[in-house]
Amino acid sequence: MSKITKLITAIFLISYMPSSVSQVGENSIVLNPNLASEEDLMSLKGMSPVIVKSISEARPISSNLDTEEIIGKYLSSEARNNLRTKLFLPVNLNTVSDEELGLVPGISSKMKHEFEEYRPYISISQFRREIGKYVDNKEVARFEQYVFVPMDLNSASSDALMSIPGISRKMVHEFEEYRPYTSIQQFRHEIGKYVNEKEVSRLERYIFIEESN
Repeated sequence: MSKITKLITAIFLISYMPSSVSQVGENSIVLNPNLASEEDLMSLKGMSPVIVKSISEARPISSNLDTEEIIGKYLSSEARNNLRTKLFLPVNLNTVSDEELGLVPGISSKMKHEFEEYRPYISISQFRREIGKYVDNKEVARFEQYVFVPMDLNSASSDALMSIPGISRKMVHEFEEYRPYTSIQQFRHEIGKYVNEKEVSRLERYIFIEESN
C-alpha cells in the first residue's frame, strides 16, 4: 500500500471514526514513568532509591530512550529488559522511531515492521484490528499497554481525551473550553493557566492540532 493510499484511507476513516473512540491503550499493569509514585517505582524489581530519584527529577520524560539512559547507569541489560515490562512510557504509534519501538517488550523485527506498515493509525481500535492479523487477542492486548495514537485536540471526543494517562475530567473540560485551537502555542498558554509547564509538556505529547488549509 503506497503512502498516498494509506493517507487517503486514514482521512476517510477519520471522517467516520466513532466519537467515543479511545486513543490510548488499555493499561493495568505497566507503570508510566511520568505518573508512577515513588512507592510504586520502588516496588519494581531492580529499582533503587537513586534510580527513583533520577526518574523523578527527569520528569516529564519524553522518550523511553531517556529512561534507558537513566537506568543504564545502574542496571544490566537483562535487568533493564525485565524492568521495561513493568515500566514504560506509551509510544506514539505514528511517530515513534525504529530504535524506541524496538524497546517495546517482546517485539520482534517482523512485528516492528507490521507496527510501522499501517501508519498512520487513527485509533487504538485500528491498531487492534491490524495487529490482530498476526497475533492473538492476548498478545494484541499486551502490546496495547505500550502504545497510543495521538488525537486531534479540536475534534477528539471527551471519552478519547479521558484516555490520556493521568488526565482529570476537569482538565478535559479545560481542553474543550478553548476550542478551536489554532496552534500548539495557544494550547500551552491556555492549559498553562491550570498546570505547570512540566505537566503541559506531558499532556502535549498525546495531542496534535490539525492545520487548516
